[in-house]
Amino acid sequence: MFKDLFGTDDMRNVFRDEALISRYLEIEAALARAQARLGVVPVAAASRIEETSRSLNVDFERLRHETEVVGYPILPVVHQLAEAAGEAGRYVHWGATTQDIMDTATVLQMRAALDIVERDLRSVRDLLRDLARKHRDTPMAGRTHLQQALPVTFGYKAAVWLSGVERHLQRLDQARPRILVGAFSGAAGTLASVGETGLEMQRLFCEELDLAQPTITWHVARDGFAEAAVLLGLITGTLAKIATDVMLMASTEFGELSEPFVPGRGASSTMPQKRNPISSELMLAAAKSVRQHTATMLDAMIHDFERATGSWHAEWIALPESFLLTAASLAHARFMLTGLVVHEDRMRRNLGLTGGLIVAEAAMMAAAPKLGRQRAHDLVYSACREAIEDGGTLAERLAATPEIVTALGGLEGIEACCDPARYLGLCGVMVDRILGTGSESPCAA
Repeated sequence: MFKDLFGTDDMRNVFRDEALISRYLEIEAALARAQARLGVVPVAAASRIEETSRSLNVDFERLRHETEVVGYPILPVVHQLAEAAGEAGRYVHWGATTQDIMDTATVLQMRAALDIVERDLRSVRDLLRDLARKHRDTPMAGRTHLQQALPVTFGYKAAVWLSGVERHLQRLDQARPRILVGAFSGAAGTLASVGETGLEMQRLFCEELDLAQPTITWHVARDGFAEAAVLLGLITGTLAKIATDVMLMASTEFGELSEPFVPGRGASSTMPQKRNPISSELMLAAAKSVRQHTATMLDAMIHDFERATGSWHAEWIALPESFLLTAASLAHARFMLTGLVVHEDRMRRNLGLTGGLIVAEAAMMAAAPKLGRQRAHDLVYSACREAIEDGGTLAERLAATPEIVTALGGLEGIEACCDPARYLGLCGVMVDRILGTGSESPCAA
């Protein structure tokens, strides 16, 4: 019932049981091919093993039962493959150990899964670029500690979101060489079962699968898998930051954004008026869940001796679920950002909620050259307190302060300082920088 809320078909296809068993068979065939290239396994036997691996009709009920007995699925897979391969079956799984096959299969799954993550991240990146470009100069209230602080633009906010996504795409490129490494090392990682040709056999095996060859056995060095999990945690964390901003800005009191309207989406069973930010809520839930799996994967780095007890098994749960949740979060982000409704009029109205107090810093900094920063601060601070306690706008209170009037060059100067749209700093320049437009023209005087 919840599968499409917390996963996608593309990612499920990577991690479903049938796909995983296909990976195991693909790896056993690659191992036989590599060994045939070295003359360890007869070429005819390797060909028969490969042919059988492609055509094997796996008995999944038998596989499930034997896996529950053995504790691992590889020996049950090898049984069926060897039986079906006939005489060539004697060469199946030659010199390998269960973890070699399972770890390499996980690497192949992650290669496909990371491609999906990158594709969807690029889509989110493009949507955020469009938002940042379109709303480069759309003023709104910037908020710190949930209070109005200084004016910003919505394009600037979208560009900040975008910056994290851009970094994640860089991280994906940088992480792949450390993650996409084959595993063929034998029972204790020494390759003793295949003799002096072990490293060359390992190289050819990895070459057959287009994976990097490890410099040394990584049965108990799990930083590559942990890095993948941490990367997913970072990605979903960035998406949850976007979701949190959207949810807050979509609240009735803010009213600055709305998720795309789809009849019935976000509806309440008792309140007909409700339009809940469902996509954002699911993005936040995904991030919370992936964070727990990330902790599990970091804990699972602590393997005992040359083969682990228990830590390895935890990865079987944490990694697939992390990828599924990340894919779901990206899908929700794409949907939400594609139809995000930006209420510019409400943003402008909210800018005026404080009667100009949001630009108190602008008045202080404009007066500081003549009055000194501290004197300017004290005078503007007093004007702010009066406006808060007795009512009126900041401009009115400043106009009643002779020193400020003189320092700002009269009432026109006060009016200019109290216009939020004229105190946007370098929002536009920063947007241009991340969009790569090269524009150096400031967005505010």
